Amino acid sequence: MSPWFPIETKRLVLREFRAGDESHIHEYASDPEVVRLMIWGPNTPEATHTFLEGLLKAQERWPRPGVELAIERKEDHRLIGSIGLRIKDEANRSADIGYVLNRSYWGRGYMTEAGRAILDAAFRDLHLHRVWATCDIRNHASYRVMEKIGMRRQAHFRKNAFEKNEWRDSYLYAILAEEWPLDGDERKPR
Repeated sequence: MSPWFPIETKRLVLREFRAGDESHIHEYASDPEVVRLMIWGPNTPEATHTFLEGLLKAQERWPRPGVELAIERKEDHRLIGSIGLRIKDEANRSADIGYVLNRSYWGRGYMTEAGRAILDAAFRDLHLHRVWATCDIRNHASYRVMEKIGMRRQAHFRKNAFEKNEWRDSYLYAILAEEWPLDGDERKPR
């Protein structure tokens, strides 16, 4: 199977990372407000460098079960975040997604657009059965993205993770292939 990316949408390109992306990654990964409810961060410059080195090394392999893609705006070729799709259970064709966006670009629909594109690839190109995601229950913006892209809340896990010196509750959202509208493709052909 050949790679199913890059993915182009109306305003975005979801592509593999490049060495020159480091300063843009660090801009959002070091922002305490962006990572406040994430399981990682805020990053030091060294942590961002190590993260990018790991991504670049992983990108040398194909196929691979997890793909992290840079979210780049078409209008100025600026990297504004990332979105990942990770196959968690091959036998049951199940994967999870995760994402992060530079705070300067919040509230403009970019993550919803990227999320729809990644789900479309998951169901159309990879023929997955189920895609799921989790977030801290306080992360209203994250679960609103999940709802906007058609995912439904399936669980509320109480104090399921100890992160950043506190127990947190998480929501689990998911969508099945049969619920995905394969006729409404927003992507442009590769």
